[in-house]
Amino acid sequence: MKKRTLALAMAAIMGLTTACSGGGQTQQSAEASAKEAGKADSETTDKTSREAVTIKIANYALLEAGYDEFWGNVKTGFEEKYPNVTIEWVTAPYGEILNQVINMAGGGDKVDCIFSEMIWIPALVDAGLAAPMEEILDEDFLNDYYPNILEAHSVDGQVYGAPLYVSPFVLFYNKDLMEQAGLDPNAPPKTYDELLEMAPKLAELKTADGNQVYPFGQPTASVIVIGSSLQAFAQNFGGTVFDSDGTFNADNQGFKESMEMLQKLDELGYNPQNCKPKDLRNLFALGQLAMYYDNTWGFNGAKSINPEVANFAATALPLSGGQGKGDTTLQSHCFVAVNNGAEKAEAVKNFIQYVVTPEILNDYIANIAPAYPAKSAMESMEAVTGSEFLKGGQDAVGKAVPVYQFPTLSDFNLELCALGQAVTVGKEPVEDAIENFKSAVQPLLP
Repeated sequence: MKKRTLALAMAAIMGLTTACSGGGQTQQSAEASAKEAGKADSETTDKTSREAVTIKIANYALLEAGYDEFWGNVKTGFEEKYPNVTIEWVTAPYGEILNQVINMAGGGDKVDCIFSEMIWIPALVDAGLAAPMEEILDEDFLNDYYPNILEAHSVDGQVYGAPLYVSPFVLFYNKDLMEQAGLDPNAPPKTYDELLEMAPKLAELKTADGNQVYPFGQPTASVIVIGSSLQAFAQNFGGTVFDSDGTFNADNQGFKESMEMLQKLDELGYNPQNCKPKDLRNLFALGQLAMYYDNTWGFNGAKSINPEVANFAATALPLSGGQGKGDTTLQSHCFVAVNNGAEKAEAVKNFIQYVVTPEILNDYIANIAPAYPAKSAMESMEAVTGSEFLKGGQDAVGKAVPVYQFPTLSDFNLELCALGQAVTVGKEPVEDAIENFKSAVQPLLP
């Protein structure tokens, strides 16, 4: 399950087939036989394609502002193209959808596809729900993904996720607040030392309503994806929780330095405590947060609160600290398929291959959820190449280290969140908090 470095895109492999007629027939009778056989195959295919199929697709995004219209249009467009297929949405809030899907399956009610976070894949595999993508998708479609992206969506060498797009954790910053603080709006910090130099000027600012402005935001609340964000934070310092061979290791200097910086930012009042990504997006949208870490699609959440975000938001590379080089981790929104039989698997394949195309995703990436392409067929989309917002953080893709995937990753990430809270809200000494973390995760290690 270990992930490796970035690689070049893999070319799609196209198979060629040839056919020849057998002896013993005249050319005319052979053509007639072929015609009748073709007619029979066509009738069988047409009959199959007309059979009514309903597929259940779990999708938390339908409950989030700014995404519902897109997914409604996807349903309409797909059902027009495949009139025998009906999509039935299964919804729950972001923090509940994974458990709902697993609990439904335990009661004998399996969904057919999940709009998933990449880090949910191990739990879905462990629950026996995720089908290998080679069983679902066409070979040429699957092979058009960048090899490193497929590897990042694999468990034990088997691909279980089909990403729509990807994003590392990048630095969002408010150009207007930078300028108000007398800082260059086109020169965000590159290191944590530079952040600490700029922070006092930013902390002096107030909004028009007199509210405090926080210089920086790193989420620490108990949400699974925040564990991956904290792993990214540690990577900024060259720290990690797993060695290259997959061995758990929280004793490295970079990991300790990242927790010390998190505590220092809290003690100085620069980082709002115990926040979820949506909390930081809200503060950022309202002009109360100068910079914070997020995936690029977090732009939609902020813009839905305040449309003016489009005028002041920019991205930059993650900061570097200690001996680190500002590395980060990669995340995606992906589809995970559940194989509930040939008819539904065919419908799910068509659905995934309908959505993950430039025609469907260009406007989505341009106007709703900015992100970077996962497939070579999408790398020239205008939404990507023409985006000033994406440009600032684009080199972070090459600095992204995939999160180590294992069945209890979700619980492990929650323990990382508990560590982040211990050194901030709990004011625990960093070394003591790390020791407690090491003890807490022992039962969860692969």
